[in-house]
Amino acid sequence: MTTPRRARLQALPERASVSQLELYFDLVFVFALTQVTDLLGVQTTAQNVLRAVLVLGVLWWAWVGYAWLGNVVRADEGVMRVVMFTATAAAFILALTIPEAFEDLPGELSGPVVFALGYFVIRAVHLGTFFVIGRNDPQLRRQLTRWVPSVLLGTAFLLIASQTEGWVQIAFWIAALVGDYIGTYLSGQGWRLRSPSHFAERHGLIIIVAIGESIVSIGIGVAHLPISWPIIIASLLGLTVSALLWWSYFDTAALAVEHALSDADERRQIHIAQRCYSYAHLPMVIGIVMVSLGLKKVLNYAGDESHHTISDPLYGVPLFCLYGGAAVFVLALVYSKWFATHELGIVRLVLAGVILALIPLAAALPAIASLALLTAVLGALIGYETWRYYEAREEIRHGHEHPEPQA
Repeated sequence: MTTPRRARLQALPERASVSQLELYFDLVFVFALTQVTDLLGVQTTAQNVLRAVLVLGVLWWAWVGYAWLGNVVRADEGVMRVVMFTATAAAFILALTIPEAFEDLPGELSGPVVFALGYFVIRAVHLGTFFVIGRNDPQLRRQLTRWVPSVLLGTAFLLIASQTEGWVQIAFWIAALVGDYIGTYLSGQGWRLRSPSHFAERHGLIIIVAIGESIVSIGIGVAHLPISWPIIIASLLGLTVSALLWWSYFDTAALAVEHALSDADERRQIHIAQRCYSYAHLPMVIGIVMVSLGLKKVLNYAGDESHHTISDPLYGVPLFCLYGGAAVFVLALVYSKWFATHELGIVRLVLAGVILALIPLAAALPAIASLALLTAVLGALIGYETWRYYEAREEIRHGHEHPEPQA
């Protein structure tokens, strides 16, 4: 008796979980986010922050494509393994060239060109695989055909940008992202979403990746310095900020959006998947990376006595990234939940406004004190929500669970 060969592409089951191969793919983005944080740390200027945001936009859209692809077919079966390993290799080259994405280093290959070509390979592999998947699905094929121009436009502008510099180069990067993001949205809603739970879990894990990078930034910031009480205090405060960001996402917000995604009809599911996950999760990741830079700088202020004293205030771009990143993260969470559930988080909107309003005060405080202030504000939000919305929180977290039958 012979065992039949597995189909080259296997449809994803409705109740699927994220595969280990998808987690392997995500490891590259851990490295990529670290590279972006390093890019920010080289020159803490507004222009460099914009560059970092643009790089994150490109990385995110490369990742999002495979989140959709892995929700249609199993990423760890048949030829999809080859596809995922190929995309991982291209993404790794992309991450390696992040320090040269805008300014080429002397000698060898052109960093901006390699970056653009790496992005093209990631998108080409993704698009080609989707066309194979849709060979017996006319609606999906039409959707992909309408989508092709945005892929070509985005990569073409990146290649043009690689031959320019300064603000002209940034303008072409913006054009590339606008063409890619807006083009994808305008191409239609004929996509496929087989497993809402898999899609939600996939995006939750990339948030974990981003938060993990913020923790890495805390450690890297003082790895070369002797341990001291200021470093211990600042590290614990930074770790608490990371934990509070985790809590604000995973406690109820992510679950509420996932429940709405699961309960929606097919057309509404595609809208929620696009708006709440593909689009709204980008500012969440950007916010976390911005916070990472701020945490890294605070740790430097706390431990590097050769350049700073413990009473020196954090100011300028690092302070704006620390506070502004937290506000952007919260606002993106508010939008995501509002679009999915039609419930507007007034408390979190107020919190984002308070965080931004506190920036002038934080600029007058020592760096550790400004971090402690942010920690206190975020902690107050979590504490208030846990107390004020206890019953609603329990319903979201445990309402879908079925009690064990009694004997």
